[in-house]
Amino acid sequence: MTETKPRFAYFKHIAIGAGSGAVALALIITGFTISGGPKAAPTNSASSSNPASAKPSTSASSTEAGSCLVTKQETDARLGELHAAVVNSETGELLFDRLSDQPATPASMLKILTATAALQTLGPNYRVETKVYQDPTDPGTIIIVGAGDPTLSRTAAGKQSVYVDAPKLSDLAIQVKAAVKDTPITQIITDSTLFTGPKWLDSWERSEQTIGYMSEVTALQVDGDRKVAGKETSPRSTDPVLRAGQWFRDALGANAAGAPVNEGVLPEGAIQIAKVSSQPISKWITHMMAVSDNTQAEALARLVSLELGFDGSFASLNQAIPKALRNAGADPTLLTIMDGSGLSNLNRVSPMFMTKLIQVLITASGDISGVKASLPVAGETGSLAARFKGKNVDAAGHIFAKTGWIKKGYTLGGFMYAKDGSTLVFSIYALGKVKDDAKDAIDNLATAIYRCGNTLSNN
Repeated sequence: MTETKPRFAYFKHIAIGAGSGAVALALIITGFTISGGPKAAPTNSASSSNPASAKPSTSASSTEAGSCLVTKQETDARLGELHAAVVNSETGELLFDRLSDQPATPASMLKILTATAALQTLGPNYRVETKVYQDPTDPGTIIIVGAGDPTLSRTAAGKQSVYVDAPKLSDLAIQVKAAVKDTPITQIITDSTLFTGPKWLDSWERSEQTIGYMSEVTALQVDGDRKVAGKETSPRSTDPVLRAGQWFRDALGANAAGAPVNEGVLPEGAIQIAKVSSQPISKWITHMMAVSDNTQAEALARLVSLELGFDGSFASLNQAIPKALRNAGADPTLLTIMDGSGLSNLNRVSPMFMTKLIQVLITASGDISGVKASLPVAGETGSLAARFKGKNVDAAGHIFAKTGWIKKGYTLGGFMYAKDGSTLVFSIYALGKVKDDAKDAIDNLATAIYRCGNTLSNN
């Protein structure tokens, strides 16, 4: 583990940065001002430029502040219950407010919190080491110890899994064979005790596992426990630790062919004989945010928990993630964090908090600035590559945002370089009895906001 950064370390980045950084922190502490009317009643190729779209706008247009309406888009029934916030990044004005202070289900937008917590707590260069030991009292027994790296891969040398340049079981096997020489390997013990507590949340849909979006949460697994290492969406097993041990045995070859695989704990006095290191977690985060990799998110959340002195369990995340965010300059009051991926419909993060956090991230100059760079780009990359087409194509390339989806909601949040040259930060939640076409309604609303820019009306 790396050393925990000093409390409020990120505050120093803001304090010495440009004025926009100071504004961002002030927004977190004091909140936003509202423009364009009263609040509604409760009911990456990220570029530094902001090229204006040449496409004609189909929304109301005016240079008068607060005069551009998105009524048609926000009242689309496909949005279910709309929760949203839009803020002018430069001025801090809250331009659009729909239940923005109400804690609600963020779906995979929660990964923004997980990524921020990981970069703030662990740092972008943090690597996870998977190690193998030999029992000196029984030299035929070797122990592989999981350290929380789901990217460890069984792919052959020169081949890639979904995790580019991941550490390989074959490299561990080469080191082990050199260490044991002619000693037959008679037993393989898998130690996955680094993470504690349940491996699956009751509030998660088991279909996420069988379809292939999520593995059980274990400190030792291979290729995110995918059946097919090279496919992002691939069925996962009910025992990733056993399967990791079996794949490791296969990598060891004939000398271990008859060795049973048993789950256990590293014995005292065991001697390390092999080690591989993961890619830096900055690369994990780039992949996690682009394709919304749930398994990576859960591993990162638990590594944050452990680094901050908690036990690496689901239950610990409601303390660990807010603590990490507080250290990053964000006030995590009223958050409910059930997991690191956003799969649980019991997570609660208000659009206002999410928008304030994104406001910090897009002005950051320290470690957490990597979150901004990892956001998918509308119509171009990651989970937004196929969106913002057709009538919304003028917003493509100008919106940088994290997508989210669970059975009870679709979400989108990030920032945009609006048509009028303003930079807007936004969070949109479509919750309740929503279907897949909620994504289209969200894109329509986000595009309308893009066209309005700073003249967006709150009425």
